[in-house]
Amino acid sequence: MHSVLNAFFQGPVTGEEKKRRLTDRLLSERAQEKTPLRYLLSLEQMIENGYPIPSYLAEVFDKPPGWVETTVETVDDTLLSPSTSDTPRIFAMDCEMCMTDAGKQLARVCLIDYASGIVVYDQLVKPNQPVTDYLTRWSGITAENLSKATATFEEVQAHILSVLSATPTPILLGHSLESDLNVLKICHPRCIDTALIFHHPRGRPLKPGLAWLTKKWCNREIQNRGEGGHDPEEDARACLDLLRKKVENGPGYGEFKVDTESIFERMSRSKVKGVPVTSAVVDHGNPSAWHGQKATTCVACSTDAEVLEGLITSLEPHHFLFGRFTALADARGWITAKSSGDPVLDAATASATSSTSTADLSTVLSTLDAQLRKLYAALPARTAVVIFTGHSDPRRMAELNARKAAFENALKMGKNAEDIEKESRWTSADGRELEEEVEKAKRGLLFLGVKGA
Repeated sequence: MHSVLNAFFQGPVTGEEKKRRLTDRLLSERAQEKTPLRYLLSLEQMIENGYPIPSYLAEVFDKPPGWVETTVETVDDTLLSPSTSDTPRIFAMDCEMCMTDAGKQLARVCLIDYASGIVVYDQLVKPNQPVTDYLTRWSGITAENLSKATATFEEVQAHILSVLSATPTPILLGHSLESDLNVLKICHPRCIDTALIFHHPRGRPLKPGLAWLTKKWCNREIQNRGEGGHDPEEDARACLDLLRKKVENGPGYGEFKVDTESIFERMSRSKVKGVPVTSAVVDHGNPSAWHGQKATTCVACSTDAEVLEGLITSLEPHHFLFGRFTALADARGWITAKSSGDPVLDAATASATSSTSTADLSTVLSTLDAQLRKLYAALPARTAVVIFTGHSDPRRMAELNARKAAFENALKMGKNAEDIEKESRWTSADGRELEEEVEKAKRGLLFLGVKGA
């Protein structure tokens, strides 16, 4: 089930806008220097794709113990949009993991310099917990080669951190790089991700695999060693080649165009009585770093009461407002807050949350009703009102998805289906039920109206 908010905040571009974009893109690609810098991820892209965010970029990620972040020379607009006259070094990185008693741990990391193609760091990492599965068919790691490892995780992390803390701040390149940063427990501001700058043929939110991209755009095969698993140097080098192809051929290379735009961009091009349309997003967490980034105004809130107050306060200077009340969904165990501040479904939490008592639910509903009445009363005459629920109860869908993921992970770790407890196996019947539950969860309610004079 895809994001309801993404669907709401995105719309198809007009034919006129499509032509303008194409003209601008062609002129831009001809005029601009061919540089990797234009493919740096924005803060919004990093947050949306689960990157650990340095605290000096945005306060959206709470670093657990053991996490570090790279140091930078300055924190300003040039950090994510550096000048082409001062191109920093670019390193392609790939990590391989093994399974231990404490979960997945780093087993090998490889860094390759973009300009020279030289491997600058390739290190096996000695796990600090007993290894339960080398994941050889994916990682290429074996008991024999890992037995030679002498470097500890802390030593490897410190070395990578020192490389990435150079001046000017280097750029890190990889495929689904957030996974590598998470296993290294490092936050870094400058990243290029081949899983994002190249498109899946079926479009977002799907991401293309590295082997498929390399075959499609570089005309060569990787990750074809069978049971021998991946080679991190081979994968990192594939990322280098893909970025070089992108730089040489321009931003449109490797993309399957989907002509959509933010509704806030669309509004900003319109005028009411000669005045540009203004918009406001009033939401929990940090909407300016998420779906409200292109709105005129963002108001960050921590409670539904603050959302109500923010909407009423923002009424007069804005033409379009969006706000979200989450207390009802939270009371029913449908959502849990993640670090970005955007409430999302969490499978484990949602399935484990017990139903709210009838009395408590009645109180929550009464409060929501009062808030909606107060908001409606404050609206000017002839205001268009849209109220939508988003989705239905997602808990059974989340529970089934969690079971499916656990079963697939068990198979990836080398277990046979027969060795897995019967109640934990995934069957075709479970698949059919999941499809049904997804369709149920997609159902929502929409209310439209215009306030009278």
